Amino acid sequence: MGRFGFVLYRPLQLIPVLLGISIITFMILQAVPGDPIRTMLGEKASAEVVASLRARYGLDQPAIVQYFIYLKNLMQGDLGQSIVYKTDISKLMGRRIEATLFLLAYGTVMAVAITLPLAIVSAVNKGRWPDQLVRTFSTLGLGFPPFWLGIMLIIVLSVWVGWFPVAGYGEGFTGHLHHLFLPALTIALALSAILTRTLRASLLETLGADFIVAARSKGLPKRWIFYRHVLRNSVIPAINLLGVNIGWLIGGTVVIESVFSVPGLGQFMVQSIFARDYFVVQSLTLIFAGATVIVSFTVDVITVALDPRIRM
Repeated sequence: MGRFGFVLYRPLQLIPVLLGISIITFMILQAVPGDPIRTMLGEKASAEVVASLRARYGLDQPAIVQYFIYLKNLMQGDLGQSIVYKTDISKLMGRRIEATLFLLAYGTVMAVAITLPLAIVSAVNKGRWPDQLVRTFSTLGLGFPPFWLGIMLIIVLSVWVGWFPVAGYGEGFTGHLHHLFLPALTIALALSAILTRTLRASLLETLGADFIVAARSKGLPKRWIFYRHVLRNSVIPAINLLGVNIGWLIGGTVVIESVFSVPGLGQFMVQSIFARDYFVVQSLTLIFAGATVIVSFTVDVITVALDPRIRM
């Protein structure tokens, strides 16, 4: 299958995956103990009022009927209504998704900016002190949990030094950059630790490959060989790993946004869980899972574009 065929065929493979995600998220909601209508109205609400609202939300129907109503609404872009806010969930998400996307993009760009120079310096200085220093950074980064790292950054750079705000999203582009610097740095440090280790190993393997030795024997410039052949052939495993970790980070925003009080989807998820706003939790679970699948597809496309030898 050619590259264009892959790009056209791969989305079709995602349909059963997304369908499976919708079934699992629906089953999670069904398995959650408690009655969302009773939670919304309180224990003093009459049985007639509870029954009326259960009929309004379709909760008096069998589970299979509820699922198909849910699926039909999903296909129409209707995520339902929040029990707590009593408004459309899509409107509530629209106010928060910008902060989450900005944070993910900010953290990912920062992680790539940290990873590339560290991995290159480590690989070309194998066994020497720069290599040892980078490997120590990777080990420490993998050892510290992101939420602990975030708390330490708040204490040092916000409380002690006062360079960055402790929480919030800020106003305007520069305000967002300033307020989200610490949560983005937390993401970047956690992400770059594993990416640096992977890219370093890939660079070392490529540097010892026969075609690189042949290129050197022809007298080609070392810098040209490195950036034209070594880096390009080594970056693919790191890109795949980056895609996997971005998928993990989409769910990880639940923790990062809660630590830094970023008004995004992650913090919204935590608030909805505590408020037992089941329909919001269900919708956010579906959004996070769907976003992870889309990121995985994007990484596959980039991988195929970079290496024509790969066919899927």
